[in-house]
Amino acid sequence: MNTIDTRYGSLPVEGPVERSPEGILLSAALAAPVSLDTAAGRLVPQHSIDDARRMHKPPVTFHPNGQVRSVPLETRTVVATPAGPLPAELVTFHENGAIARVFPLNGKLSGYWTEADEAGMAETLAVATSVGTIASRFVAVAFDDAGRLRSLTLWPGEDVEVAAPCGRLPARLGLSFHPGGGLRSLEPARPVPVPTLAGTVLAYDPDAVGISGDDNSLVFDPAGQVVRVATVRSTVLAGLPGGLRRELSPLVRESICGDGDHELTPLFIEFSEDCVTARLGQASPFAVIPRQDVRFAVRPFVPAFAVAFAPKQCSM
Repeated sequence: MNTIDTRYGSLPVEGPVERSPEGILLSAALAAPVSLDTAAGRLVPQHSIDDARRMHKPPVTFHPNGQVRSVPLETRTVVATPAGPLPAELVTFHENGAIARVFPLNGKLSGYWTEADEAGMAETLAVATSVGTIASRFVAVAFDDAGRLRSLTLWPGEDVEVAAPCGRLPARLGLSFHPGGGLRSLEPARPVPVPTLAGTVLAYDPDAVGISGDDNSLVFDPAGQVVRVATVRSTVLAGLPGGLRRELSPLVRESICGDGDHELTPLFIEFSEDCVTARLGQASPFAVIPRQDVRFAVRPFVPAFAVAFAPKQCSM
């Protein structure tokens, strides 16, 4: 059995060991049980393959300074986190050793194990946050390198009620927090009215995918003001000097299903101290309007013909 020397001692490995061009250890798959002393407690990395959902052996990865980066666990283990004990099958760490993310489940999706199979194993957990305790099924709970709660990533289909700066809002996919503890962002579960400096906007992004809860379409500054919002139901009007007017609206697009139907590309509006920036979906901004001497207003966006407010599910 081959071994490698690490800051955690000599570790038994199998298969290739990944190193940087400078020879720094990057990752290795373990061949036998060992225990690693971490900020989450003593962890036993995965070293065996046990069933259809764990048909491969993910490696332990390392930061350049030798600190462990990610540890897939041999068995689901309750680990110590800044938010209290949480069950985990995968834990990742910052370079300073602090916990980065806790994944309650870490099954490998395949033809033998689907997202629905994995979701069936997810249990509802309660996490204490600055906006109250949030109970849901979580894909991941994330922390910054100072141990503060950074974000929550929800399982697809999960909705939670959140005490946002503008009132209680339904959230899906994820939500994140400022380092000071206030709510930074959330993904609205349905169109909801939120106050902005332009007026009340119906916030909703039908294209949100929820890969992580770190960044979402509805964003608040530390004072609780909306600084970014996505909408498919509102148009922002800008009254410019000289009597000119600019309309910022969502875009009607042909359905990706290619059957003649139409869908909407959400309008993203960002508010800064000096200007209002508009873009469509993930595209580059198409308008940057200085706030000085400009009057903003909001009106409902009404397409010229019937359009689905959520992406159409194409049939096979």
